[in-house]
Formats: sequence, structure tokens, C-alpha cells
Amino acid sequence: MIAADDLIALVRNYNPKTNEALIREAYAYGFEMHDGQTRQSGEPYFTHPVAVAAILTQQRLDDATIITALLHDTIEDTKASYFEVEQKFGSEVAELVDGVTKLTNLQLSSSETKQAENFRKLFMAMSKDLRVILVKLADRLHNMRTIEAMRAEKQAQKARETMEIFAPLAGRMGMQWMREELEDLSFKVLNPEGRLSIMRRFVNLQRESGDVIERITADMRKELDAKQIEADVFGRAKKPYSIWRKMQEKDQGFSRLSDIYGFRIITRSEEDCYRVLGAIHQRWRAVPGRFKDYISQPKTNGYRSIHTTVSGRDGKRVEVQIRTRQMHDVAETGVAAHWSYRDGVRTQNPFAVDPAKWIAGLTEQMGTEEDHDEFLEVVKLEMYSDKVFCFTPKGEVVKLPKGATPIDFAYAIHTRIGNACVGAKVDGMRVPLWTRIKNGQSVEVITAEGQVPQATWLEIATTGKARSHIRRALREIDRERFIKLGRELARSAFEHMGKRATDKALETAARTLRIESRHELLARLGSAELTAREVVRAVYPELQHDETDEIDEARAVIGLSDGQSFARAKCCQPLPGERIVGITYRGQGVVVHAIDCESLSDYEEQPERWMDLHWHSGKHPSVYAVSLDLTIGNDAGVLGRICTLIGEQKANISDLVFADRKPDFYRLVIDVELRDAEHLHRVTSALEAESDVAAVQRLRDPARNPAGQGTAGAQAPDVA
Repeated sequence: MIAADDLIALVRNYNPKTNEALIREAYAYGFEMHDGQTRQSGEPYFTHPVAVAAILTQQRLDDATIITALLHDTIEDTKASYFEVEQKFGSEVAELVDGVTKLTNLQLSSSETKQAENFRKLFMAMSKDLRVILVKLADRLHNMRTIEAMRAEKQAQKARETMEIFAPLAGRMGMQWMREELEDLSFKVLNPEGRLSIMRRFVNLQRESGDVIERITADMRKELDAKQIEADVFGRAKKPYSIWRKMQEKDQGFSRLSDIYGFRIITRSEEDCYRVLGAIHQRWRAVPGRFKDYISQPKTNGYRSIHTTVSGRDGKRVEVQIRTRQMHDVAETGVAAHWSYRDGVRTQNPFAVDPAKWIAGLTEQMGTEEDHDEFLEVVKLEMYSDKVFCFTPKGEVVKLPKGATPIDFAYAIHTRIGNACVGAKVDGMRVPLWTRIKNGQSVEVITAEGQVPQATWLEIATTGKARSHIRRALREIDRERFIKLGRELARSAFEHMGKRATDKALETAARTLRIESRHELLARLGSAELTAREVVRAVYPELQHDETDEIDEARAVIGLSDGQSFARAKCCQPLPGERIVGITYRGQGVVVHAIDCESLSDYEEQPERWMDLHWHSGKHPSVYAVSLDLTIGNDAGVLGRICTLIGEQKANISDLVFADRKPDFYRLVIDVELRDAEHLHRVTSALEAESDVAAVQRLRDPARNPAGQGTAGAQAPDVA
């Protein structure tokens, strides 16, 4: 337990004029009142109020708040009374302690109606004195840090309550560090395996690439020193829950997630913030769409900072926040900055928000609806910025993840509604199904009898529920087609290993993979839910694919009819490893497109010409040309280094054209022969990491619309 002298020392660090005697008296009173009480862990109960007070010293809060923390459980859990606390410590402290007591008695995770009522009380408490919420948040943070001593079901209940109520509240108040820690502590309880998995991958990543944070920090300091900018640079890995949420939002694995590191640069002046931004963007390539200037447009809680994301070492994305020391103080303490002390006086921070004005603005946004459900809807719209709360035509609330579309909305209502969806209206206006729903919008789903889910919906839907129902419906609709394609994939894969895909072999594979029948196995194989290699390995685990045995270029695509030739579309230049579709030309073979090629829209009204195709799952030769659009610095030796870099990645340059020449930059179009999509990723990552490469992207040009017959593996000719 933190001793009284140590707690007072923490306060004196930022407030030398603290009323030491009153804090010491509060410490002694709290210790006496809680004497004999213990926590679930067996520790003396008073260790908890002292720890809460210590958390509040990190925010440099005033004496009244620190004393309230020491006494926050006395009126509720001991023989102490409001009158006695008021007599000893004054009416300000007594009212704060009483406010925390009332908040503690709220059951914030109960039914929706009760929750709305409690939210109303919570905001009433905030409007009286925001410090009540600050003490309550610190109280919850310490309880979450020591939650292991609770029963498992109690841990889960507290963690859900923290994730749903207290973490978003801390974020709303501008205390992002507290929000992140509360979320991560809740994540540890609610999904320990997921959190452990993230941490293990972090350890492996550090083992493979060394201390990335230290290296990037050193690089940034070097750039700032060169520009003679005085600033502090701090780097950190993001919290496991933050990474997990990004993985879920982007539907990506850890290895494909790039921006897992964050850096803060604290400057001496606002002018230096913009000088730092210039230095960072000069040295590293900025990621489009990831720049936000909260200095010129601050958040309502006073938050000011410049945010940008750049491609750092090895093509890894890193987030950078740039702000002054005063801005940083507000970013760390949020609305609490109003009460912060420094050197014994209340901080005169020009960026700190007046809590009374903040609360007034918040309650104005929340509205004054008497209807509990309506009030709760409005509160949630304001509180949970990472969620979208929209409405049915009848006014019922539907909660969806950020980025959700009308298809997600339809399946959230009912599977039958989702399957029959043909269109949607948002706020009364007809919109495309890929429209992103925003907070507070009213969504109406238009259905039609006989409608069935489309394969393209999988690219539009964001929720797991919608995607799983779409997949299930597509499997049923296309079962026979998928079985036929799966049989062809299995035959090719087994023959590649010198075996035959007999019914018995397929039944054995189904049993091994715990699939009910060989027909279901083939359907899943044809719908890309299983790979051909997994099926072969289920029957012959001892067989290892010979990586030196390359796939013949002429049989690289599976799903063609006997004797049918194919050509790669020049508009999208699909690569092995990417999802593909074929468009047939009478008497001229098949042109293979990437599934996301813009040119496919030309054939939407001709479904009879579409063919389900797959690339062979083996190793392909480096013969598939892809055009890269590069912007490089105009300097001696740069082009030679770029060509060498591509060669080091075992890729051959088959053509190079200067598309544009400027005094400082050249723009090139380089055709590179590659094996597959992974090979392309390695080449572009290596190029992005090169300091003289200003931009690199894959060139896809719908104007090169394909037509006509081509030889296997060749690119389709341009339209005459």
C-alpha cells in the first residue's frame, strides 16, 4: 500500500502548495473507516482508495479530487456519514464523495430502459461536477488492473461494462490513454486467447526485425536535427486490443497489418508542428487519406494534434502525432486539464476546455428527450464513435460496425430480409448497396420475391453475420456449379502429386477434415473455402509439394474446358494467388480478369459469358508481366539502383517507358515479370522502402479493355 508520505510526495511534484495536512488527515480517516475490511485478493481494502488517488495524481488534479479518491467508498461501505465528511473536509469534498457513491450504485449494464435512465443520471452528475466522473474512471481503472481476484462471471460482467460504458466515456472526455488501457484490460478478460496471440506475434516480429521503434525514433530525431527543430520523439507499439480491432475492421491477418507502431513528436511551438510535418513528409512517403489537422480544427474536448501516416522502414506504415507540450497535456488529460496544477498553481493552458461549456455542449447534443429509449439512442450516437447507430423506418435502433452498408443492415434485421434485398433507401433517398451508413441515418431495405444473394455482396458486406449468411446462400444456389469446379480442382491437384482423386480418396479427405460428405468437400473446394493442397494433404500427409516443380504456364488456370485457351486481361493483369474470373469469346477462348477489375462492369448483362476460374495452387514461373507506375527522384544512379532492387527480388524487367520527366522527378512505367501476388508484394515493398522512390503503384488501366483470343499465359491484345 502507498504510504501517506509517498502519496503526498506525488502531489507535491506538481503542486508544492498542496494542503498536506488535509490530505494526511483524509488518509488517516479513510484508513480508520476501512480498518478490518479486505478486498477479494485478501489485501486491506484501503489499498484501493489510495491507488485511485495515485492514478489521479498522474493527471495533476487538485486537492479536493485527491481527497475524494481517498474517501470515495467511506459513505457507502463504512459507518462514515455525509455530515461527518462535510464537517471534517468541507462541503465540496462531501458532495464529490456523495456523487461518486451514487454513480457506484448505478447498474450500468442492465436492461436498455434502465441503462437509459442511468445514463441520464450519469450526465446529471457530470453536469454538477465533472470530477465525480474522473474519480469514478480512476476507480474503475484500478479495479480492472486488479480484477484477477474476482470470480470469472463477475470479471466478465465488469469487463463488458467497462468496454461498453467507461472506456468510450474516457475517450469522449479526451483521456485516450485511459480508454486504451481500459479496453485492453477488458480484452484480456473477454478474449484472453486473442490477446495472447497478438502478444506472441509481437514477440516474434521483434525477434525477426529487431527494435523497430528505436530505429525509427533515431531516424526521426536525425531528420529533425538536420532541420534544427527542437522536439522530443516517443515511439510505442499499439495496445493488443487496438491491433485486434484493426484486424477485425480491415478483415486482415496480423502479418498484413502495417500501422502497428505509433510515434509522438512534442514540439516547442505550433509553428514547429508544421515544420516537423514538412520534415517527416520530405523524408518518408505520406499515406493518402491518413492526414488530419486537429490543430486548425480541434475536437470539442480540446484535443489538438496533427496526425499523419507514412511508409517507414521496410515499407511498414507508422502513425505520427505532432503537437506542442500544452497540446500534449490536454491530449493526455482531456477535459481534466481544467483542474490540472503545475508548480503549485492551476495550469493556464490555452487549449484546456471549460468543463461547464463542454458539458453544456454535450447535453445539448444529447437532447432533452423524456423518452428513455430515444435518449439512449442519442447518447450512444455521441458516445461510440467506432460504432454506427442507425434506424429502421419504425424508429428501432440497429447497431453496426463503422463502415457498414445496407446489406449489413438488412442481415442485422433478419436473414430472410438480407437474402431478398434488392436495394435500399437512406433517409428516404435510393442509394447503391455499397453506400457506407452514417450515424443517425434511417435505412429502409427494399426486397423482392425470388431475389437471391450475389457473390459481389461478399466484397460489400462488413459484418461477420452478413458474410456468413451470404456464403451459405451462395453455397446452396451454386452448389452444383461449385461441386463441378471443386472436382476439377481436386483432379488437377491430385494428378500434380501423382495420385488420383477417386471417390474413396475424397471421402477420406472429408472425414479427416470433419466435413460430412465428399460432395460438401467439393462444394467448399469450388467456393474457395478450402484449398486443393489442404484436400491432398488430408489424404496423403506424407507427400510434400516439390517447390522446385513449377506449374506449366499452359495449365496454370483451372476451370477451363478441354482444349480451351486463355489470355490474361491487359486491363488488370491478374496474377496467380489473386481471385479471377473468365469472360468467354465465341471461338476465341477465355480472357482472365481479376475479380475486382473495373472492365467486368461491361459484361454485367451477359452472365452466360462468365466462368469460375482458379489459379493452380502450385509454384508458378516468373512469366506474368505486371505494369508498375513509379515516381523516382531525378538524380545520378537512381534508375540503376531501382533496376538492381527489382533484380534482387528475382524479378525481370521486360519493358521500361518514361511517362513523364520533370526537373526533380521522373515517372516511369516498368513491366516486371512475376510469379504471383506475393512476389508483387515483395517487389513493391522493397521499392516503397527506397528513399528515392516517391510513389509506386500497380498500373491498372480499364482503357486497355481486352478482347479476342490469346495464348496460354499471354496478355490479351488491345481492342482494335
